[in-house]
Amino acid sequence: MTRPRVVLGVSGGIAAYKACELLRRFTESGHDVTVVPTAAALEFVGAPTWSALSGKPVATDVWTGVHEVPHVRIGQEADLVVVAPATADLMAKAAHGLADDLLTNTLLTARCPVVMAPAMHTEMWEHAATTANVATLRSRGVLVVEPAEGRLTGADTGKGRLPDPEEIFELCRDVLERQTTGAAGTTLDLAGRHVVVSAGGTRERLDPVRFLGNRSSGRQGYALARAAAARGAEVTLVAANVTLADPAGVKVVRVESTAELRDAVLTAAAGADAVVMAAAPADFRPVHRSDTKIKKSDDGSAPVISLEQNPDILKELSVHRPAPGTVVVGFAAETGDASGSVLDLARAKLARKGCDLLVVNDVSGGAVFGAEDNEAVILSADGTAVDVPRGSKGALAHVIWDQVAARLPSA
Repeated sequence: MTRPRVVLGVSGGIAAYKACELLRRFTESGHDVTVVPTAAALEFVGAPTWSALSGKPVATDVWTGVHEVPHVRIGQEADLVVVAPATADLMAKAAHGLADDLLTNTLLTARCPVVMAPAMHTEMWEHAATTANVATLRSRGVLVVEPAEGRLTGADTGKGRLPDPEEIFELCRDVLERQTTGAAGTTLDLAGRHVVVSAGGTRERLDPVRFLGNRSSGRQGYALARAAAARGAEVTLVAANVTLADPAGVKVVRVESTAELRDAVLTAAAGADAVVMAAAPADFRPVHRSDTKIKKSDDGSAPVISLEQNPDILKELSVHRPAPGTVVVGFAAETGDASGSVLDLARAKLARKGCDLLVVNDVSGGAVFGAEDNEAVILSADGTAVDVPRGSKGALAHVIWDQVAARLPSA
């Protein structure tokens, strides 16, 4: 079986050292990787490092091995080109079709998906020239990942940090897998769309130590956010008590309670094209919260805790759409009971909530929670149902986005 061929371009920024970890993940997962650094990148990480990690010689110019025509061949043969870090200079050259070294020549000849993970100071990222260059690259089908926020060079902090290499790898693997399998969505069908995804489980504080919560890990919501980013969307992820790494190219808003989740989702959803409520909000919260730890009693009696219902965020989004044409997706973790089967209860919930799609998980016996895989039935308001067999949560995420994309109004 032919190994997927990946070109890892590295441009000259301090984040170049992080590309070593990205390279290691590609090689250890069986990809055939050719590293193409710029001359400036070699000022940060030397050629011997790239050669040792990739098992291949490294060159920056078009003259090395000129008889093999590397400035054309490398791009032509690639299944994926990823540039990490992508500096402002590199993106400017790519946007204007300049080709003064091996990497920029490779970008001109590549006919496969191209992913760029920018890294630079905030002022450079926000400069009008960079903004225009990013827009040009995206208009040509390049997946330019939004940089992360955090510590930059020196004491500076802000937007412009290279996303976590592991998350860049996961995004690239997603793009590459869908490219090689010919799956729908390989053409960045969510480009220009803003989507909001919620993930995790909310907590309602009882006292400074205890809370009411649930077993949601947030993995499915994070898979949805990662898949949407891989399809070109601007993604806001509202995460409730999740400890997973931030998906590459995704804005993450962290919350704890259901009330905080509601406020964050409604704020992020203003003007959104789609909202996917994969989080598991607590249905109830205590009427009174204790400011001190609730103590055990000597007689063995337990305290009585009065509860009240939390706001129904999914129903609120469905009834009061953030914008005309916004597609709203809910999740239902169900177990059958005397009143009906899992699907009976889910269909009733779909009608009650008023959303466009409802993703139904049978969680009898604790299935799904925290697992790497999932299976579901996607119910639609028009009465159709899509069975999704057990597979990765990433695979389910793409089926959900396929259903969403088919319902989005024309941009």
